[in-house]
Amino acid sequence: MPEGPSILLMKESIQKFEGEKVIEAGGNAKIDKEILTGRTLKQIKTFGKQTYLVFDDVAVRIHLLMFGSHSVDEQTKPDRQLRLSLIFSNGSMYFYTCNVKMVDTEFLKKIDWEADVMSDNWKPLKAEKKLKSNPEMMVCDALMDQDIFSGVGNIIKNEVLFRIGVQPESLLGKMPPKKIKELIKEARNYSFDFLEWKRDFTLKKHWKAHTKKICPKCGENLIKKQTGKGKRRSFYCEIDQELYQ
Repeated sequence: MPEGPSILLMKESIQKFEGEKVIEAGGNAKIDKEILTGRTLKQIKTFGKQTYLVFDDVAVRIHLLMFGSHSVDEQTKPDRQLRLSLIFSNGSMYFYTCNVKMVDTEFLKKIDWEADVMSDNWKPLKAEKKLKSNPEMMVCDALMDQDIFSGVGNIIKNEVLFRIGVQPESLLGKMPPKKIKELIKEARNYSFDFLEWKRDFTLKKHWKAHTKKICPKCGENLIKKQTGKGKRRSFYCEIDQELYQ
C-alpha cells in the first residue's frame, strides 16, 4: 500500500492541473463522473494515504488501497483497471485499481489535518495525547492507526521501531515517556527521509529492518512475524529492540 510520502509524490506529479477545467471524465468508478465535466480543479489536498481533488462544492477522494497507481498524460493500464480519468487542456491524469469516492467539500472540514505526519499542521502533542489514552495498544498498531499517524504504513512502522529500538508488540502504557516522544519524532523524520529516498529511487537501499533477514547492528537474525490487530508483517531484532510489556 502506498504510504504518505508516495502520495505526496503523486500530488507533485498532478499539481499542474490545479486551476484547469475538466474537459472529459471517464473510468469505471461508480460515481457521477458527468458532474465533473466543465468544473475547475481548485486544489489538490492530501491526508495521509488519501488524495482529494477539490472542485467548487464537491471533491473526489482517491485511495490507492494495496495495489493502486496513477499515470499522467498517458493511460498506461487497461480500461478494466481504470477507475478514473480526467482530461484537461494541458494533459490528463489516470487512476488505476483504487477506491474513488465523491464527497462534498463540507466533509473536508471534518478531517483532522493535524494528524498527518507530513503536514505543516502536524501536532505532535496531539499525537502524544492519543497515545497516552491507549495504554493497552501495541505500538505497531498505534503507528498504523491513521487517526494518530496519518500516512504511516508498514515500511515506516518497521523502520521507525528499529530506529528507536522498540519491538512492535510493546504496549504503549509500558513504554517510557522518552520512547513515546522518540516514536512521535521519528514517525515524522522517517517519513521525510522516505520522501527524499523515494524521489531519488533509493528507498530500498536505506531499509535497515523492513524485509531484511540480518540485523545491521548485531548481525543476528531478524524476527519476521505478523503482529498487532491488523496482523501486518513486522521485522525486528530481539537484541537491539526492547520489548515493553
